[in-house]
Amino acid sequence: MNAPTSTPSNNHRRKGLTTVAVLVLLAGAAWGVYEYVVSSHFETTDNAYVQGNLIQITPQISGTVKEIYADDTDRVQAGQPLIKLDGTDAQLALQQASANLGAVVRQVRTVFANNATLSAQISLREADVARVQVDLERATDDLARRQKLTGSGAVSKEELQHAQSQVAAAKSQLNAAQAAVVAAREQLASNQAQTQGVNVQSHPSVLAAADKVREAYVAAHRLVLPAPVDGYVAKRVVQLGQRVAPGANLMNIVPLQQVWVDANFKEVQLRNLRLGQPVKLTADYYGSKVEFDGKVAGLGMGTGAAFALLPAQNATGNWIKVVQRVPVRIALNAEQIAKHPLRVGLSMEVSVDITHQEGGSLAEATRTQPFGMTDVLEISQQGADELVNQVVSANLGQKVKMAHSVALPAANK
Repeated sequence: MNAPTSTPSNNHRRKGLTTVAVLVLLAGAAWGVYEYVVSSHFETTDNAYVQGNLIQITPQISGTVKEIYADDTDRVQAGQPLIKLDGTDAQLALQQASANLGAVVRQVRTVFANNATLSAQISLREADVARVQVDLERATDDLARRQKLTGSGAVSKEELQHAQSQVAAAKSQLNAAQAAVVAAREQLASNQAQTQGVNVQSHPSVLAAADKVREAYVAAHRLVLPAPVDGYVAKRVVQLGQRVAPGANLMNIVPLQQVWVDANFKEVQLRNLRLGQPVKLTADYYGSKVEFDGKVAGLGMGTGAAFALLPAQNATGNWIKVVQRVPVRIALNAEQIAKHPLRVGLSMEVSVDITHQEGGSLAEATRTQPFGMTDVLEISQQGADELVNQVVSANLGQKVKMAHSVALPAANK
């Protein structure tokens, strides 16, 4: 039999299959080269979101909301007033504390003045003792004379008994007078124990009442709630006329200049991540045309499931392995954030260059300085000290001009 000859259609099919095979091999080789040269040097994820500080504005005293100076999306500066509470209760509390301080100063002045009174009482009791001793000596002499005359019959028995009664009465009076001296000295010692080593201004009772005035003064200056940092208002829930309690969340301040990114990498991607590695990020908000630079600032201490409100109980029932993710904090470039602001919660795509292996996976240095601080909430004690000095001086009898009421702080818009 004759061998089959190849037809043009078979040749065409063979060439097509060869071409496809060559293309597949070239694509595989290209993918292998890309994986080895490029992709293996980066760890990427799209499970990343912008995070930031949500600073809660909470009152430190209770009160009724009188004025609101900022609403959602408003930009505020540190120290700018946000909310003002009604100051009637604080005004009354401050006046009551001032009045109580004045009363305590006068009471302490009385205690100091009693030292002189009690000293005079001792002198008076000692004079009584001297007088009673003279009476006792006179009665004793009279009794002795009558006893000598008893034998001659010049003194009757009744008269002798009367003289003896006078001596006994004089002795009783002497004992009472001496006891009165001892009691007066004890009263003086007790009173001096309350005044020894101090003056009126430094007396413990006065200091305690003065602290109450300062406490009321500070409470009065907490009627205005300022913004602790620069930022934007979010989630305002406070309303006019609302009665608020200490610790209630009234609104939030979001400092957008202090945002970062939490990238949730799979656990198999963490082996090559190190602190300080450069990061490239893009946000869906801006698209791929805007690229952010960042650095790995820290790796989370556990997976999301470990810190969940209801962690998984893998030891019960059927179990299916789920690849866990660990949050990795990415610090952003401040200049880029200022030029292209981000919002908390925006999704990001993250690519970490893992060719840099100099850093560690855990922070080695201990923070020695606060990463955030504000002096907006500090209240000067100078005004409180001046008020205390005025009240104390006025109740010490010194001429001091006292205001009928203490002015409460005003909210400067």
